[in-house]
Amino acid sequence: MSELRPGDITDEMRQAMDTALRHRFQNELRVLAANIRADAEGRYAGTEPGWQAGVEWTLLWIENTASQLTEGRS
Repeated sequence: MSELRPGDITDEMRQAMDTALRHRFQNELRVLAANIRADAEGRYAGTEPGWQAGVEWTLLWIENTASQLTEGRS
């Protein structure tokens, strides 16, 4: 089997790799958000004011970031 040389890599191959990496990162961010959400549940009652809002803001930011990774891309 022959080895790939830099000139053998097409734009389609680069785009496919970029898309795969974006989807992987998107999935990892969503797993992170799910873990944060699970850890935070049940802790809101005994926390300082603003803690719940901070957690919710963080979860929203993570989800927005994950969504933007593939927005407008196929």
